[in-house]
Amino acid sequence: MNGIKTLDEIIVIRKQLQDQNKKVVFTNGCFDIIHAGHIDYLSKAKTLGDVMIVGLNSDDSVQIIKGKKRPILKESERAFILTNIEHVDYVVIFDQDTPEQLIAKLIPDILVKGADWNIEDIVGKDIVLANGGEVKTITFVNEQSTSKIIDIILERYKD
Repeated sequence: MNGIKTLDEIIVIRKQLQDQNKKVVFTNGCFDIIHAGHIDYLSKAKTLGDVMIVGLNSDDSVQIIKGKKRPILKESERAFILTNIEHVDYVVIFDQDTPEQLIAKLIPDILVKGADWNIEDIVGKDIVLANGGEVKTITFVNEQSTSKIIDIILERYKD
């Protein structure tokens, strides 16, 4: 099964899951250089529902957010890695700098972000809450980030 879906495919799947009374959890991010913090976060997010959908920022979208030197891994590689993590059921790539349009089309039951986000600032919060869903944050177990990993690599190999 290929868990990488187009927007049209994921909308159909979402409707089917709704008809089956399955609780859909949605999160989004760049997921550039997957690390233990990502795995822990996705594992905890999946426990909140039955099906986990990850909105993945496209390469163009990552550049808008992180700058021209990112992403390190292409969107196709990042999507492939994510779909091979047991906690992730589906991945849909989006081009916008925020997932608001995607959230509006999916209307997940639970919208999740890391605890570094203030719930009031989570994009799509109003859409999910207005449709009877929940918005939750997950505490990180470590301070790991892709940016920190890149900084470590650069520091170690600068000579």
